[in-house]
Amino acid sequence: EATSKMMLDAGYEVISVGLHSPDWTHNRFTSIEVDLLDEEATRALAKDLAESYKVTHFVHNAGMIRQKSLEDVTVEDLHDLTQLHAAAALIFAQAFTPGMKDRKFGRIIFNSSRALLGLQQRSAYSYSKAGLVGMARTWALELAPHGVTVNVLAPGPILTDNFWDLVEKDSPQQHEYASKVPVGRLGKPEDVANAILFFADPKASFVTGQTLYVCGGVSIFSG
Repeated sequence: EATSKMMLDAGYEVISVGLHSPDWTHNRFTSIEVDLLDEEATRALAKDLAESYKVTHFVHNAGMIRQKSLEDVTVEDLHDLTQLHAAAALIFAQAFTPGMKDRKFGRIIFNSSRALLGLQQRSAYSYSKAGLVGMARTWALELAPHGVTVNVLAPGPILTDNFWDLVEKDSPQQHEYASKVPVGRLGKPEDVANAILFFADPKASFVTGQTLYVCGGVSIFSG
């Protein structure tokens, strides 16, 4: 939501794809409901969007955690998070990049996670979010001659629904998390959206294949 609103403020037309429609509207905002775990539905939507719009920016902001210990992780967890985090991104990118190449401009931005460096009870999540970095670096090399950049955000603890699914609001656990962040607070969605807007800017044409940690310094302990 924060990214969509900031991109609207910057003058973009925004198409949001997700499980649910937001409770707000804008004359340059379109919301489409789809389950990205459904490969065929994702492929059909990507084809339709590529045929209906001149897509210049693709921000892959999907995320599912599946917090489980090593003993409880299933192969299905790996498959599902691969589909959501990587396969859906591939499907959309394959639909959008021909047009980007023709126009000699494009921005592909992945929202990964600081957990790509490793985090307890995040086997499927860390694996799939780390894989985005390798995929982005590969695409960056392939698409650089065509004016298309590919970059990655790796947020730390951000106050989103995913965070609140794991931590009770205003609980001791929340304050403990915040106390471990070097900047002294948890991140806001706008912190991530600001970084996405940087990568999205046409002036950022000399930045590609990079991973930017938006984490308040937490990655320093793991990196």
